[in-house]
Amino acid sequence: MTQHTLSKENSEESEKMSGYSALVPLVGAPFLPLTFLARLPLAMLTIGSMTLVTATTGSYAMGGMAAAMVGLGSAVGGPSIGYLADRVGQRPVLTTVAVIHTILLVALTLFGNSGPDMSAALLAILCLATGATGPQVGPMSRVRWISITRQQKKNHKVLSAALSLESMFDELGFVFGPVAVGLLASLVDPVLPLYLAALLTLVLVPVFASHRTGHAVKPVENTEHAPKVSISGAQVASIGALILGMVALGTVFGSSAAGTLAFAGAQGDSNSGGLLYGAMGFSSAIAAVSVAAWPQSFKQINRWILCGAALTVLSFGMHVAGNVPLMLLALFIAGFAVGPVIVTVMTLGGEVAPPQRLSTVMTMLSAGIVVGTAIGNGLAGVFAETLGYLGAFWVSTGGALVIFLAAVAMKLIVAKSPSLARVR
Repeated sequence: MTQHTLSKENSEESEKMSGYSALVPLVGAPFLPLTFLARLPLAMLTIGSMTLVTATTGSYAMGGMAAAMVGLGSAVGGPSIGYLADRVGQRPVLTTVAVIHTILLVALTLFGNSGPDMSAALLAILCLATGATGPQVGPMSRVRWISITRQQKKNHKVLSAALSLESMFDELGFVFGPVAVGLLASLVDPVLPLYLAALLTLVLVPVFASHRTGHAVKPVENTEHAPKVSISGAQVASIGALILGMVALGTVFGSSAAGTLAFAGAQGDSNSGGLLYGAMGFSSAIAAVSVAAWPQSFKQINRWILCGAALTVLSFGMHVAGNVPLMLLALFIAGFAVGPVIVTVMTLGGEVAPPQRLSTVMTMLSAGIVVGTAIGNGLAGVFAETLGYLGAFWVSTGGALVIFLAAVAMKLIVAKSPSLARVR
């Protein structure tokens, strides 16, 4: 037996034991911090625009409107960017939107700091356009991992580890992005977070776009002789279930954030709301990383069902917590059921989507979280006004229940469709 054969066998055994050990050799060490830092600007955009506009106008309503328009723009623009990437490739699309997005970010920052009498209509248009052009680094990175592991026929644990790592990066972005905005805005100036986001976008997104991993993703041939993309009714239904799950998860995020702010205010320290909510993001990131070590016999859809049920039950901890330490504990525990849902839904999305529309589906799933967060913020705000912070947490529980029901629907769809037999 040759040394090469032994080395190959050792490598394959390593992949089976821990998919993480195979990631750096696949993409190179610099790719991991690059893909994390390049997605941070989008994590800073919503809270950054709200913080700046609120500080400039003194109006929470204007700040909330700015954040909502950014989210709406991202929900519409994200899948459009994914579709273009499927057609012409990631590099030209990401490079172009990075430049456009940077210009719009600077314009939004200048206008958002222009004074309390700014036009609400023009602000809404700027926020919509800025959100719509946000580079979709997270979904594009997931598409690269899926393409690379398929082309090199890697053990499934490698892809699971990669998507787990991606979800951890998203969760850390959700935590550190708003924290960075708060610190920079309070210690220096409210315009600084958005200017920093513009700089990061202009520098890092083109670097990500041109990274060698992008060569693994081949655009669809746009010719008369190219085969048409076919998608079955079962695929459409399953993608719908996946999107519903992500919208529901975003609803949990948005309502939990609003609920913790209301809870912190009721406790007499509204500034601690962000810190409390960060506990959920932290535990969610830990749980996301752990998914790669889960046994492969534990099927993806069953994981989704279990975590949806667990999150529904654990969400009641937020209802009964009567003080800050208990609320911190309740959010931290609930977060352990969140991370695996993101990993599982994204994995299933990769299995269900037609290869020619992989970027489109991945950006649709990410957009689902954005839409759900806006829904959660809005509903929780309405209920919190009338029922207090408990009203907001009922929205969180409702969102968790929908996650569970979407998983059950996915299981039924797959069970009745022979064409989806490969889906685990």
